[in-house]
Amino acid sequence: MTPQSRTSSLATEPGRRRVVGGLFGLGAAALAAPVLTGCGGGPSADPKTVTFGSNGADATPKSAYAALTKAFAKDSGLKVRTNTVDHDTFQKGISNYLQGTPDDVFTWFAGYRMQYFAKKGLCHPLDDVWEKIGSGFTDAAKRLSKGEDGKYYFVPLYNYPWAVFYRKSLFQERGYRIPRTWDEFTALAKRMKKDGLSPIASGYGGGDSWTVLGTFDYLNLRANGYDFHMSLMRGEVSWTDRRATAVFDHWRELAPYHQQGAGGRSWQDAAQSLLDKKSGMAVIGLFLGQQITDDALRDDIDFFPFPEIDPAHGQDAVEAPTDGFMLSRKPRNPDGSRRFLEFLGSARAENLYMGVDPSNVAAHSQADTGSYNALQKKSAELISSAKHLTQFGDRDSDPGFISTVVLPGLTEWLSHPDDGAALLKKIESQRSRFFTA
Repeated sequence: MTPQSRTSSLATEPGRRRVVGGLFGLGAAALAAPVLTGCGGGPSADPKTVTFGSNGADATPKSAYAALTKAFAKDSGLKVRTNTVDHDTFQKGISNYLQGTPDDVFTWFAGYRMQYFAKKGLCHPLDDVWEKIGSGFTDAAKRLSKGEDGKYYFVPLYNYPWAVFYRKSLFQERGYRIPRTWDEFTALAKRMKKDGLSPIASGYGGGDSWTVLGTFDYLNLRANGYDFHMSLMRGEVSWTDRRATAVFDHWRELAPYHQQGAGGRSWQDAAQSLLDKKSGMAVIGLFLGQQITDDALRDDIDFFPFPEIDPAHGQDAVEAPTDGFMLSRKPRNPDGSRRFLEFLGSARAENLYMGVDPSNVAAHSQADTGSYNALQKKSAELISSAKHLTQFGDRDSDPGFISTVVLPGLTEWLSHPDDGAALLKKIESQRSRFFTA
């Protein structure tokens, strides 16, 4: 996902959040009027044509997808007819789109978002495709591409990591050392505060409340591990579990080091304070780079993995939202569609895409990283070395639950952080509305 899409998918348009919540159980009536349609269908479909539904309407991803379809058409002799719809409209209409006559292949997201439609039978398994492309992906990427039934339903294209970003020159000037453990992290934050810095840049005002999920996810992953985190996100365990309480105990310890006034600040302004050396660190995604136009400044940015809390879990999980492709439940050109997906799951395809859109990191382990900037190269290394990859808040959970229950609770709690018991009880009281046994 591009940085702009990451922002819009969680942050903006309250009405849009209600719509997305509806397709995950908040009320199907919200999608009564379909706005996304396929390119056509029926038995007369052209056997030489594969239809492709794309959410890449912005200029850069649109050009990148065009490079892919052009290369595939040249290699295969097949034609790809692309149906491009803007990102938010695509998400608003996805449920009706998939139940109607969708395009053969379509763009979507890994994790819960993919698994939801797989479970509903609205997409087709891709095990035969993965027999040919599987060697190019890590075990973590493979897990992200499987439905709850163990079958593959997704072909990854790109991702990007969340981590703790900082300016190298600031660390050098102040003699700061990269922390690996929680104690080292909090000690560094304390030192930064004493030095007159805001230790951790923070901005979740207006539509940017989604940014707090990055910290929440990492605290839970580091304190309780991947399995518990995913169980919590999927509504399988109680939010009043003592392990969830431990997350807020750690967060409360960190709270004094967050930038003051975060509730009235955008993530862009928070990021700028890091670039201006007014803040020492920021828990954020690689999209931080969209703030930077000066190459010298870009070269001064670095990151480290979110610190270890429990040695049993270490730093083995990385938050890396992943975008890619799926196959509709009844593709009009099954053979051509599978050939297209095999191509999309190749290192060559990912190299072509990244050659046009360098704002992310290729998911294929054999993709060429020679043209990557330093942050992209390090991002690729971090992601490929991860034992577990998570997506991000609403992608690993019901987005309606996150946007209407969890996020309002987290932002309110952050304004007056206590032991979290009341918040957790409130979240737990709403869990059954969104998740059923």
